[in-house]
Amino acid sequence: MTMPALMPVYPRCDVRPVRGEGCYLISEDGRRFLDFASGIAVNLLGHGHPHLTQAIQQQAATLMHVSNLYGSPQGEALAARLVEATFADTVFFTNSGAEAVECAIKTARRYHFANGQPERTTLIAFKNAFHGRTLGTISATDQDKMRGGFEPLLPGFRYAPFDDLAAAEALIDETTAGFLVEPIQGEGGIRPASDAFLQGLRRLCDEHGLLLVLDEVQCGVGRTGALYAHELYGVTPDIMATAKGIGGGFPMGACLATAEAAKGMTFGTHGSTYGGNPLAMAAGSAVLDVVLAPGFLETVKASGERLRGAIEQLLPNHDHLFESVRGKGLMLGIKCKSDSRAFVAHARDHHGLLLVGAGENVVRVLPPLVIEQSHIDEFVEKLSEAARTYAPPSDD
Repeated sequence: MTMPALMPVYPRCDVRPVRGEGCYLISEDGRRFLDFASGIAVNLLGHGHPHLTQAIQQQAATLMHVSNLYGSPQGEALAARLVEATFADTVFFTNSGAEAVECAIKTARRYHFANGQPERTTLIAFKNAFHGRTLGTISATDQDKMRGGFEPLLPGFRYAPFDDLAAAEALIDETTAGFLVEPIQGEGGIRPASDAFLQGLRRLCDEHGLLLVLDEVQCGVGRTGALYAHELYGVTPDIMATAKGIGGGFPMGACLATAEAAKGMTFGTHGSTYGGNPLAMAAGSAVLDVVLAPGFLETVKASGERLRGAIEQLLPNHDHLFESVRGKGLMLGIKCKSDSRAFVAHARDHHGLLLVGAGENVVRVLPPLVIEQSHIDEFVEKLSEAARTYAPPSDD
């Protein structure tokens, strides 16, 4: 059996990017693509953003890695900024979103252990969620396509339908540690939680001594027009995982927590060789410089409203294909009446428009947060033309 040098776990397309410029990707063969995928919500400042690029270059020339055996002035500075900007009192830096969720799970379990209730180990998660690809995070994900062939999975998770507060409440018992939930399901089809659901989970946590653990890996860092999506709901978590956009393209994530929720995370309970290295901290700091600048989040919100409005205007012209648009800010999904991934491939290969498929036949629209009106206009033109020329696959 011949095996490619790159393990064949991705169904890679024929686009082979070698360069990025702002909101565009340029492939090996010179084709230019409007990038409304952003590396799946990662490149929130687009490609080659001068401030981010300069910060990484300067730090790479100074110090990239030393290990967490030593003090971290870079990590301390970025953690302090995140604490100041969010609900959190403390931060653990990771290399990915899955690691951030793993840390959040461990923090939640350790909290109850420190409280003298070691039986409280179970997190109630939600169907159609996506929390990562590690053994722990696929155990928290109730999707056969993620789990098949990897059993036995880790115990300690139960699953309720998303946005069903009564079903979630019914699963609470003496082993429950808390809830693990995405405020907006990303891979699951850009499904925002209702206010009543997320606020209800917070209430149940308060009533039962549980922890609200949010997975904001995809919906965080300005993507919705708020720094973190839970702010739109008036809800404060106890623990939160963040990643993707936080490094603007550099691989990093973080687990944020209140002092109370993190009280069990003492010396030796967790660690990471690369997590929080100076190069990652330079990238994260540069991203925050931009995202926390006065007016930036307001601009994201306004761009999201214009983009959504433009899509809503376009939908009736292609009602054989598109059903509705949903989401918040610049995290939008277009519900299709046929295979969304086939349409994503058509838009990419024939019209130079990069989008992302998702569950429930949804096309994810995840542009860089720095898009301008010209990019929205170009997107609408390309999307409309792609819809006009698209022939859904036959069911035969």
